Amino acid sequence: MATSIIEKKKYTYEDYLKTPDDVRYELIEGELLMTPSPVPRHQRISRKIEFILEEFVTNSDLGEIFYAPCDVHLDNENVVQPDILFISKERLNIIGEKNIQAAPDLAIEILSESSAYRDLIQKKKLYARFGVKEFWIVIPKEDLVEVYILKEGVYALHKSFSKDDTLESPLLKDLKIELRKIF
Repeated sequence: MATSIIEKKKYTYEDYLKTPDDVRYELIEGELLMTPSPVPRHQRISRKIEFILEEFVTNSDLGEIFYAPCDVHLDNENVVQPDILFISKERLNIIGEKNIQAAPDLAIEILSESSAYRDLIQKKKLYARFGVKEFWIVIPKEDLVEVYILKEGVYALHKSFSKDDTLESPLLKDLKIELRKIF
């Protein structure tokens, strides 16, 4: 009996550009993945972090903060939308007219039930592979933020910060976020 292997279609950036505007997608390793809208608590946490980062980065003249939906084009088979991202002043040239055209310096993902595998496994690997220097995973259910730093192409946990802690970033020196104000 002959068996046939059905290969999944690999999508590219050109395919991604044809997706409808009213639905969010990401492209990971050539797989087109729909991204559901975040729940209100996710949005609240995101907004509070964005506000603090925006103020800190602007006042310190460090670069720019962006938040989803904002395409980060890593290559022709990988286009992601981190919840929040930072690009340092020295790398502002990666900001294109339609997207960010390389890995940001910092990517932040806020977990939800629908995105946990994608954020914790798939995107974490991608961010490491493409050189995102620092990666935060915000875990709302546990009132926790894990900060990872890139070492020799792999993420090492720098520190886990709980609701009662003050988050400090190795990348953004002097940044202090009292997490009880976030959660």
